[in-house]
Amino acid sequence: MAADAAEAVEVRGALLRLRRATGLPVAFGGLVEPGRPQIRISELCGHTTLALSSLAVVSGSGLGGKVVALSRPCAVSDYSTSRQISHEYDVAVAAEGLRSVVAVPVVVRRRVRGVLYGALRAAQPLGDRTLTAAVEAARDVEQALVVRDEAHSLMTAAREPETASGAAWEQVREAHGALRALAPRLVDPALRAELLEVCGQLAGAASAEPAAAHTLGLAPREVDVLVCVAAGATNAVAAERLGLRPETVKGYLRAAMRKLGAHTRLEAVVAARRAGVLP
Repeated sequence: MAADAAEAVEVRGALLRLRRATGLPVAFGGLVEPGRPQIRISELCGHTTLALSSLAVVSGSGLGGKVVALSRPCAVSDYSTSRQISHEYDVAVAAEGLRSVVAVPVVVRRRVRGVLYGALRAAQPLGDRTLTAAVEAARDVEQALVVRDEAHSLMTAAREPETASGAAWEQVREAHGALRALAPRLVDPALRAELLEVCGQLAGAASAEPAAAHTLGLAPREVDVLVCVAAGATNAVAAERLGLRPETVKGYLRAAMRKLGAHTRLEAVVAARRAGVLP
């Protein structure tokens, strides 16, 4: 799946969750267009017209543009009469019949990468619960974008392993472990599979004769536990990172050790690295 298509899936999923959590009838949003200072509204939920579809929102203009400029959530209880925003997009907003609107930024590494909106067709204040749900939806998209960015960096490192030495390679290992832990939380299955594939390529780059985890009979969660153990995590810490019970982590580790022919945690990590399962 292309990068922009995968990102669109994440935005769409976040908007659906926002509507379910708040009961707002309309939610829409989009990401910054590459090389341009504007947001393109690409995803809409609950809309009755196409007035907002593909609308380009420039930084500083309208509610979304204000959010981009300030890098913080903003809301208006009656869009068309609000004195808090400029009104370049009144025609499109009115055509959809929107009155009360909240907008939140999607921020990655201190840069706004997109905006999510939720709206009512009545003029009334939106409460803290709605704002909180909108912010949480934006965080979901931020996480997906961070993972994609990190996956790209790891792919680069995997293609040029000879440039990573000592401390630099340890940083790559830490990033690899963090991404393995994040992968199960991704909404888009294609993006999750792509991320795990990159992690596998990175792990294989460290070995002269890389072997796929499945050829050793290792399950994905067993590899996740080995990644945590390689980073020095205890069973309790690994459980917290992976969202598992400590007893479950212990079971995965025992299974991985048996499949790798290892008798200790350290032997398991060494064997997994030698086989190319870990970087």
